Amino acid sequence: MALNRIWSAFFLVAFATACWRWWQGDAQIFQALMTASFDSARAGFEISLGLAGVMALWLGLMRVGEQAGMVQLLARLAQPLFRRLFPGVPADHPAQGAMTMNLSANLLGLDNAATPLGLTAMRELQTLNRESEGTASNAQIMFVVMNTAGLTLIPTSVIAIRQSVALRQGLGAGFNAADIFLPTLLVTLAGLLAGVLAVAVRQRLPLWRPRALLTLAAAAGLPLALVAFLARLPADQAALWAGTVGAASILAVIVLFVVAAAWRRVNAYDAFIDGARQGFGVAVDIVPYLVAILVAIGWFRAAGCMDMLLDALRLVVTALGLNTDFLPALPVGLMKVLSGAGARGLMIDVLQTHGVESFAGRLAAIIQGSTETTFYVLAVYFGSVGVKHTRHALACALWADLVGLVAAVALAYVLWH
Repeated sequence: MALNRIWSAFFLVAFATACWRWWQGDAQIFQALMTASFDSARAGFEISLGLAGVMALWLGLMRVGEQAGMVQLLARLAQPLFRRLFPGVPADHPAQGAMTMNLSANLLGLDNAATPLGLTAMRELQTLNRESEGTASNAQIMFVVMNTAGLTLIPTSVIAIRQSVALRQGLGAGFNAADIFLPTLLVTLAGLLAGVLAVAVRQRLPLWRPRALLTLAAAAGLPLALVAFLARLPADQAALWAGTVGAASILAVIVLFVVAAAWRRVNAYDAFIDGARQGFGVAVDIVPYLVAILVAIGWFRAAGCMDMLLDALRLVVTALGLNTDFLPALPVGLMKVLSGAGARGLMIDVLQTHGVESFAGRLAAIIQGSTETTFYVLAVYFGSVGVKHTRHALACALWADLVGLVAAVALAYVLWH
């Protein structure tokens, strides 16, 4: 019901704001809302359509991996951690292999691979769902919240944008576009931990027991070891290494699936075709959910509600006597929850207005690289399995977003202010 209330509130607040602006003399405001409606609906369809091919690819590969036994192997490797976080998912269930691959792809910044793998995991988790029809299970909620935390080792696209803007601003070879990678990782870890703990408390998972804590610490060991290695390299080399490791890892998994299929005499081509047939159906199922949330967000933005919210926050911060240097970057964090493309545009505007090396510029880049488009993820992941009642997923995801945003601001003040 929480998502339903927020979705309805987007429309009602936006329309009320539009009426007030029309009364104040803005004759174009209703046309702006209509334009936002059509543009957002078209964007939702185009995103879903573009996902069809990628879904066909990865669902086909997943079917090859399943028949070759490799997905089950990945599930067994992840079992010690997932037994704590997903107690309702049996050992060696296909969902565990898909979740492992999805979270690994997210960590390596491979969004094109992470989304279809995540949707595959949601479909597998749906086979275990014992809730009433259209209601999310505990395992689905934990999985989606972990995805909304947006854990990424190095934000490659953000680094590339910073480098591009820096060149236009005349910064020389001494500029380090990748100096945000370690702060970004720390912020995403804070958001992920906050989200997982919020879900664990809500679902009464005993993560505070010594064995569970040791399992979580061991799971975090590999990412932290990789971070320690990358931190010793120059930032540009670290970004190159991260991108290379990420792409090579996914390619290695594909080759491993094919080789394992050949070893076990599985017809990999037929298995791929069988799995790929499901890709288009999954993409079509997402369309209504994605259109619904994007149109609501489009109304909210077009009516000027986001600008009004920021103005109110600015007044509160000023009244409290706090430093306001972070405010120019704050719209990126608020917009990222609603729209990844919108947040990217706001980040570029901050970089161009305040400078790539400014406090606000660095903070905006960290926020963009360490947060996820929560409403988009909820719409796509739950929409792919027909879930309408998301229970506590939205609240926990927004809590993770808030913790990540606060952590980004605090860390930026520690490092650069």
